[in-house]
Amino acid sequence: WIEHWSRDNFRKVGYGLGAASLLSVPVGYPLLSAALATTTAAYWTIGLNDIGQTKQTIRRNFPVLGNMRYLLESIRPEIRQYFIEADDEQSPFSRSHRTIVYMRAKGIESTQPFGTRRNVNAVGYEWAQHSLYPTKIGEQRILIGGNNPHTTQPYSASMLNISAMSYGALSDRAILALSAGAKLGNFYHNTGEGAISKFHREGGADLVWNIGTAYFGCGTFDDNGARVFDPTLFVDNSKYAKMIEIKLSQGAKPAHGGMLPKEKISPEIAEARNLPYPPIHDCNSPARHSAFNNEQELCDFIIQLRKLSGGKPVGIKLCMGHPEEFASLVRAFLEHEESGGFPDFITIDGSEGGTGAAPP
Repeated sequence: WIEHWSRDNFRKVGYGLGAASLLSVPVGYPLLSAALATTTAAYWTIGLNDIGQTKQTIRRNFPVLGNMRYLLESIRPEIRQYFIEADDEQSPFSRSHRTIVYMRAKGIESTQPFGTRRNVNAVGYEWAQHSLYPTKIGEQRILIGGNNPHTTQPYSASMLNISAMSYGALSDRAILALSAGAKLGNFYHNTGEGAISKFHREGGADLVWNIGTAYFGCGTFDDNGARVFDPTLFVDNSKYAKMIEIKLSQGAKPAHGGMLPKEKISPEIAEARNLPYPPIHDCNSPARHSAFNNEQELCDFIIQLRKLSGGKPVGIKLCMGHPEEFASLVRAFLEHEESGGFPDFITIDGSEGGTGAAPP
């Protein structure tokens, strides 16, 4: 009967509800009369609004009843999560993984007795290989910049860290929580290209300063309104970072820059990114850097940042695109080996990442 629902049927049902409301008055049940009258009024209000609007065809052609589609669509994730989804089915984090995180966050014992619940015979099942003679392995860390004589402040990094997520894309409380957690766990927190905010500093973690094309926290506007690198600002903020990361490209924004709407620019965001407040226009991150135009100039920029930061490790972040471009980078790094024009680390980004500043 759903496919036969129409505006005419909507009116017929509405007339029937109106008649029922009027006929219920002499019966002597005021609550029943009030309920019918309220239902009738809501029915006509919703239906006429559906017919009058022009944004959703389903509501316009199936007044009142068409709203059920959007209601069910809105609760679809919850229905799937609570009634349909298997414990090990969802991606990127299954329900069983999320449960472990919740339990550990609350300080509850997360060990499950009586063996595994996973299908060990499934195709693609992963396991840890046993050894008859296991050894005790201490904390595993990597000394970044330790083999580079030009890096006078190498950094001992953990194997697992917090990747780049900007303040602005995340709230102040989220940044505080991540930074405080990184300090407790003794691993670093990448700032993302949104610069070093006061919330990063307040959390107390070791910070990796991600520098994007807009040079937030280390850039100003030139006479044409474009963002350019400012060495003085860089020196002022680099003292809060353990390492510097030049973001060349990002998987979530292929061949595009970023766009931060002016409505999102708060006083705290403007302070961290060295933007005017109140904002006059949207803040656009260009698709490419203005401080360098080729791999040779990138090498010079790496040398400059390492010197300005007092010898801290400088790396690059990129999403692998054309292999020949990366090969050119490697050749340039080898040519600048003596001068130190090569990165201390390389971060490879993938298309599975997200962004809080997607371009239009």
